[in-house]
Amino acid sequence: MASPKQKAAARQNVKKAQSAAKGKQTLEHLPAKTRTALGKEANKVRKGEVKTRKELEAEARRLGIAGRSKMGKGELRKAIARAR
Repeated sequence: MASPKQKAAARQNVKKAQSAAKGKQTLEHLPAKTRTALGKEANKVRKGEVKTRKELEAEARRLGIAGRSKMGKGELRKAIARAR
């Protein structure tokens, strides 16, 4: 059984690891191809050519598609197209 001191140290290690992982979740750590694709997708959304994920999820909810909260944007598009 772990002592209170060991438990506190473990909790602190978890907090440090979580904050370090959060710091690495930025666009600059993604490959250039991925950053480019994300930028192009964002431009399409701004122009109104493509729906946002929230809009797609709302439409999926209206259509009664199960598992929509776990789906990505592409999966939502396909599921909505199949449901129509």
